[in-house]
Amino acid sequence: MISGFFQITTALGLIGLVVVWQADSLAEIFTISIEQKKKLKQHKRVALKSTVTLLVLGPLYTVAGSAMGLPLAGCVDFVPW
Repeated sequence: MISGFFQITTALGLIGLVVVWQADSLAEIFTISIEQKKKLKQHKRVALKSTVTLLVLGPLYTVAGSAMGLPLAGCVDFVPW
């Protein structure tokens, strides 16, 4: 269940990166100010760093947890009673 969660969040993170990257690229086309273009490029770099972190830590946590025999799904309780 937890590994499925990481798969979903990784997929959503990749989709989010593509959307942010394309939106920033489109906004760069219509901006005239050099300062605005710098801010958009910085925003693209931050989005890329966040996605790389998500892509590295999610699978790493899943693999390391299963290799160490941690009960990853056993610690989650969705039933409140």
